[in-house]
Amino acid sequence: MYLSLMLLVAVDTGLGLLTAAATSTNPAQLDTVSMLPTHRRQKRDWIWNQMHIVEEKNTSLPHYVGKIKSSVSRKNAKYVLKGESANTIFQVNEDNGDVYAFERLDREKVPEYQLTALVVDRNTNRNLESPSSFTIKVHDVNDNWPVFTHRFYNASVLEMSAVGTTVTRLTAVDADDPTVADHASVMYQILEGDKYFAIDNSGLIYTKTNNLDREAQAKYEIVVEARDAEGLRGESGTATVLVSLKDINDNFPIFSQTTYIFTVPEDLRVGSPLGSLFVEDPDEPQNRMTKYSIVQGEYRDTFTIETDPNRNEGIIKPMKPLDYERIPQYSFTIEATDPTINLRYSGSASAKNKARVTINVTDVDEPPVFQKPFYHFQLRENQKKPRIGSVLAVDPDAARRKIGYYIRRNSDKGHFFQVTNRGDIYNEKELDREIHPWYNLTVEAKELDSREIPTGKESIVQVHIEVLDENDNAPEFAQPYNPKVCENAAQGKLVVQISAIDKDITPRNVKFKFSMRKDSNFTLIDNYDNTANITVKYGGFDREHTKVHYLPVIISDNGNPSLTGTNTLAVTVCKCNERGEFTFCEELAAQVGVSVQALVAIFLCILTIAVITLLIFLRRRLRKQARAHGKSVPEIHEQLVTYDEEGGGEMDTTSYDVSVLNSVRHGGAKPQRPGRDLRPSLYAQVQKPLRHTLPKHGEPGDMATVIEVKKDEADHDGSGLPFDTLHIFDYEGSESIAESLSSLGTDSSDSDIDYDFLNDWGPRFKMLAELYGRDPHDELLY
Repeated sequence: MYLSLMLLVAVDTGLGLLTAAATSTNPAQLDTVSMLPTHRRQKRDWIWNQMHIVEEKNTSLPHYVGKIKSSVSRKNAKYVLKGESANTIFQVNEDNGDVYAFERLDREKVPEYQLTALVVDRNTNRNLESPSSFTIKVHDVNDNWPVFTHRFYNASVLEMSAVGTTVTRLTAVDADDPTVADHASVMYQILEGDKYFAIDNSGLIYTKTNNLDREAQAKYEIVVEARDAEGLRGESGTATVLVSLKDINDNFPIFSQTTYIFTVPEDLRVGSPLGSLFVEDPDEPQNRMTKYSIVQGEYRDTFTIETDPNRNEGIIKPMKPLDYERIPQYSFTIEATDPTINLRYSGSASAKNKARVTINVTDVDEPPVFQKPFYHFQLRENQKKPRIGSVLAVDPDAARRKIGYYIRRNSDKGHFFQVTNRGDIYNEKELDREIHPWYNLTVEAKELDSREIPTGKESIVQVHIEVLDENDNAPEFAQPYNPKVCENAAQGKLVVQISAIDKDITPRNVKFKFSMRKDSNFTLIDNYDNTANITVKYGGFDREHTKVHYLPVIISDNGNPSLTGTNTLAVTVCKCNERGEFTFCEELAAQVGVSVQALVAIFLCILTIAVITLLIFLRRRLRKQARAHGKSVPEIHEQLVTYDEEGGGEMDTTSYDVSVLNSVRHGGAKPQRPGRDLRPSLYAQVQKPLRHTLPKHGEPGDMATVIEVKKDEADHDGSGLPFDTLHIFDYEGSESIAESLSSLGTDSSDSDIDYDFLNDWGPRFKMLAELYGRDPHDELLY
């Protein structure tokens, strides 16, 4: 290697000596002296060629690069280098022009250098020759090994892929010169993992086998080495690839256990889950498509197995009601499979994908069960039958308890039907098909205990009763008719065409017959198509005599039995003009028919209102009378005093509270009535004079004495009662200008109340005015 480098340097040096480079013709590169016309010199040629040097020389520095030579031969001439690398990396011998490199060069960093050569005067540094640029190229040696762009790579491939399936591509870069043969070429080799994977010279990694199983090994680590053609390699020439196998659905589900036992109550609702089945599937969740099915047993129509897509579980649900009394245990074989598996990736199905399921049903106290989901009975209208039909419910439990039947009242609001303890339904009232052609009853069956008390278990069933038609309605007019006829109508004039209907079910061959009495000015003509014409019989009508003619029309049907109805047709006689147009007609009063039931209801309402009004009137009258007496009814008896002795009424001070009257008189509130005061009054302390002899003429008698004593008591004793206890003047109210008329709290001498207004009240108050007046001449002296 060293010999080849020396030969290359020698060749380069010889080429530099044999070849001369053209000098620069740029006048800007000439110095100022050479620009003078008197000193212009002849153009000279530089004697050297493009220089080369091999990178990374192992010899000692400096390294000879080449020689620059000019035809200028002066003793004072010297060579100078200029440029970015001049006098640092490269230096020139100023005497002979030899160029040396004072550093080891690396082509991968700088492949070539641009320099400028000058020949100057040693003393004045004037250019003796025009400057010339040249290039020093660094020759490449294979000193770099390939380097991967990353040290670690991640790749993936489907499991069970075919041989030659591409995994990933790696790239290693060699920094050497690619133009030099085999310097930059890269070769790849797998150091670890070559059992399952291979790599070509382009860096493509591919599979070597077709049985890569993710469930056996999910990840593989491959170490790849990159080297050049000459075998240079280093630590940076390797990379690690982590290959992950992507899952495919290539495994059958396997039951986690061979036997499943479930215990459920018999009243489990249809469609409710009763248990779960579990399988093991090594595939990833997105590739688990387990399907469960019943493969052996006679209960495929009793149970179904649904797959939970999130947990891949099988959920068993009943499709029919369970019955402990009929089948206490179910047993069958189930199978789990995956229909989406590609069989070329998987072997034969495992025998472990089958299991045995046992379902034990427990007894539950169930409600009664009707033998039919609904019942339909027929009954002719206007009939009472002891048995329209029967419903039957039984206790499904082993106890076989007694069943009681009931009709829900909200389904039979008219209380037309009843049901017996045996389930027989009968009607208590006659039915009318024209009112209700169907009755929908809800019948309850309740389980009864030994004491015939409902246990709380019950069920219901719908009973539909169809009322069959009977010919019980006579034909009637199809619509209200208001025919009119001119008073001068001619004989045979058509008045109206009538038709009939029947509320009963009308058969297709129904025939109505029409007839009418013949003692009128009208004729009925039966058209035999269930219509009839009313025409004028003689012609001419007298409006002054009869304005409305009422024609009884008899209509009969052809039912069994045949029914006949009479309908009244009111024909109004009108005035008409010459063209036969009605000009004036009497308006018929609307005929309103009221049933007997409606009349009874109206009468009861009127009677109830009258009774309530009378009670209110009597109550108000009693209250008014009580207010007129000033006291409530319980207090009236206190005002009735029996005089069993002379003057005894005023001594009874326990029946009245005189202070109440006094306080009301002065505008105060009535105080609470105190208890009875047994203290004798002032009148009781006055002794009656003994009656020995008759009084003399002019002397006051016994009555005068009593009056005088009474007057003194009334004037001075505020708690005393008036003499006549049947006439007590209570407070007249705030609206009265007279205030109170009682004399209990007043006296005739020093009272400050003016009673002169009594003189203005008329002769009925004259005595009071004289007793309580202020005029001294009018005072009454005793």
